[in-house]
Amino acid sequence: MDLRSGSPFWPVKDGLLHAHPPLDADVVCEVAVIGAGITGALIAYHLGQAGVDTIVLDKRDVAHGSTAASTALLQYELNVMLSELADKFGPRDASNVYLACRRAVERLGEIATELRADIGYERRTSLYLATSPRDVKLFRTEWELRRTLGFDLDLLGERDIAQRFSFARPAALLTHNAAQVDPYAFAHALLDAATRRDVRVYDRTDVVKMETTNIGMTLRTAAGCTVRARSVVFAQGYEAHSLIRKKVARLVSTYAVVSEPVTSFNGWGEDRCLIWEHARPYLYLRTTPDGRIIVGGEDEAISDPKRRDRRIEKKTRTLTSRFRELFPAIAFDVAYSWAGTFGEIRDGLAYIGRHMEWPHAYFALGYGGNGITFSVLAAEIIRDAVLGRPNDDAYLFRFDR
Repeated sequence: MDLRSGSPFWPVKDGLLHAHPPLDADVVCEVAVIGAGITGALIAYHLGQAGVDTIVLDKRDVAHGSTAASTALLQYELNVMLSELADKFGPRDASNVYLACRRAVERLGEIATELRADIGYERRTSLYLATSPRDVKLFRTEWELRRTLGFDLDLLGERDIAQRFSFARPAALLTHNAAQVDPYAFAHALLDAATRRDVRVYDRTDVVKMETTNIGMTLRTAAGCTVRARSVVFAQGYEAHSLIRKKVARLVSTYAVVSEPVTSFNGWGEDRCLIWEHARPYLYLRTTPDGRIIVGGEDEAISDPKRRDRRIEKKTRTLTSRFRELFPAIAFDVAYSWAGTFGEIRDGLAYIGRHMEWPHAYFALGYGGNGITFSVLAAEIIRDAVLGRPNDDAYLFRFDR
């Protein structure tokens, strides 16, 4: 299945950043990572830093699946609010999830500095908008809970919002621990850095058969090559959920548009904050270093790529109209539009770690709107598991939670 369609902005803007060969010989390694998108790239980067003999395989070109369709808002906040998460898992575990995600966003900033590459990384604030007056009490409770944990955020009222922006909402949370990135360039930079630590990367290499042995796994490719690994990491996003008998996610299609460069961001605020909504389906917005605007959302539970793709034109009009309602003084001419399919887990968290059906494998299922943040946590958790050392966050994302 095509993970995305239309004209995603990032590969067009960046072009072919790094070339990787297909696998053309049998190989042996400690860890084989299947998936060379942002999740697989982060895992390879961390394993390479730890000195683990690693290879990366992808049936597509690097970062040409869901990563190319990502809008790459880097936030610790989940689609499930802290107060709602506490009702599901208890206050302690809910707090630890949010704290882990905040550390992951901070780690992303550290990695951006380590890479010394042009990946479009920029720190931002993040504005989470209430939908109706009924949300005001919920937003106040959320603000109080996060402040208790030491999060830096402000609760804005209707008057505060009207003074700073060109739209009105009954309430909003303004957080100060967010960022944005070019996900396509980021994935390439991570893999480029990983190869300098002897990680081997092979794209256009389709794994068509997997066998479990007493000491690991054997992978066979469509070209007839064999990979023998002690451990395998499944990092193909929702495509990996078919490997597990019990359904762990539902498939959702999302849509995005990118504007031509604009000269004025009148009504957006001083730092061009990330913007997203409590409403479902929600709208999310960001800008790019070259002065474009990205608008995404209008998610639907559609998994058929043909049906999804037929809706791109209509969704483009809807997203454009919704943007103009928020920012009537900003010119918005569509340059690119696309659709992507991803998995969504009911409780809003990722699944990371081992599954009983695959004794020599790890899963990195960072589904939902927090995918890149979850991918950092997956990279750390899986690296520590491979090295045989504990990780305090691993229990939060286990399959049997």
